[in-house]
Amino acid sequence: MSTPKNMVVAQSGGPSAVINSSLRGIIETARHLDNIGTVYGARHGIEGVLKEELLDLTQQCPDEVALLRATPAAGSIGTCRYKVKPHQTEDFDRIIEVLKAHNVGYFLYIGGNDSMDTANKVAKLGQERGLDLVGIGVPKTIDNDVGDSEFQLIDHTPGYGSVSKYWMHMVQYANEENNGSCPPDPVLVLQAMGRRIGFIPAAARLADPERKMPLQIYMAESPCSMEEMHHNVNEQLKQDGRCIVVVSEGFDVGDVGEVKDSFGHTMFSSSKTTVASMVVNYLNEKGLAVKGKARGNVPGTDQRNSMAYASTVDLDEAYRAGEMAAYMASRGETGFMSTILRADSDVYQVYYDKVPLEKVANSERMFPKAWIADNGYDVTDDFLKYAKPLVGSEMLTLPMVDGRARMTRFKKIYAEQKLDSYVPQADRG
Repeated sequence: MSTPKNMVVAQSGGPSAVINSSLRGIIETARHLDNIGTVYGARHGIEGVLKEELLDLTQQCPDEVALLRATPAAGSIGTCRYKVKPHQTEDFDRIIEVLKAHNVGYFLYIGGNDSMDTANKVAKLGQERGLDLVGIGVPKTIDNDVGDSEFQLIDHTPGYGSVSKYWMHMVQYANEENNGSCPPDPVLVLQAMGRRIGFIPAAARLADPERKMPLQIYMAESPCSMEEMHHNVNEQLKQDGRCIVVVSEGFDVGDVGEVKDSFGHTMFSSSKTTVASMVVNYLNEKGLAVKGKARGNVPGTDQRNSMAYASTVDLDEAYRAGEMAAYMASRGETGFMSTILRADSDVYQVYYDKVPLEKVANSERMFPKAWIADNGYDVTDDFLKYAKPLVGSEMLTLPMVDGRARMTRFKKIYAEQKLDSYVPQADRG
């Protein structure tokens, strides 16, 4: 029997409440697969491969691995925003050298659009260089923008259900705040993540499916100008005396002093101003139809790391996506991403399959225009039918010690470094 090949798992891009559930699915499944040896976690994504920082996940306590279900974000093995670009040939050479040095036959990358592109490039390069390498992608993004707009490649990405649940609750709380303090503060503006796609702000409607709240939702795709928003808000104020506005960070308000990451994506939380503050200032300068002022609230990365609001449905599906990826790897099914597809059924059901990385690499799903309400600042019932099952119907019970959350804490057991130290190309002065 041939010697089992080792596996490297890495994470990339913004984390989520369930990213570690996919990692757990991979680790626990690989334990029982004879052709997979040691599972390594690359510390901080592809940068960990380049720097040969490989955390031994096989030697970790099973109880700590199990706690990944209740551990948000990416603190367990880390993530990155490092993109290996085509001209960075030294980086690609180094990746192959590291994988060869550690007898790696399986490379699994958990991430979004750009991560699937990296997984695809590494898998192809390994084959070209004579390395018997299986490359697999594992979907992850709160934006729900991986795949196609027809939902044939993937129905939804792990992470989206939990951020949707977060917004469902935040809008419920905001409504209580706004209802109680509306005489002096009649307008409350909340900014949601979503650079170019409206799935996250759209989830605000889950808080009020019967449309009883004075709620307006403005996505990046919403066909409204600031002037129209001002008019819409004042009409709501005339009717209800108050208004809650959920606006996407990608809604066009003009120059916000953009700061971009290495992928070329705008980092709105790092930019000079916020969309919400510009909306609040605009509404107050133009004037409201009632006494009082507009106020703003800008949640940040808590949208993707609030474990208390994690969807149990999302956690289970993220685990199964990781499990599927491990099985695909052991079968040698290189060049694919594990995927979640919705069954054609009256009752919500999903099944797990695979799609070619080439089809999802650098893909970008758009929010269906048919799901934007005719008024331009709401979503339709068809969206609610799509999104409601993803948030689940119960709250997650978290393990606690002395009132504090108990999260995974891996031992710092790293593979012995066999190569010279290396500085990634993009980090050189």
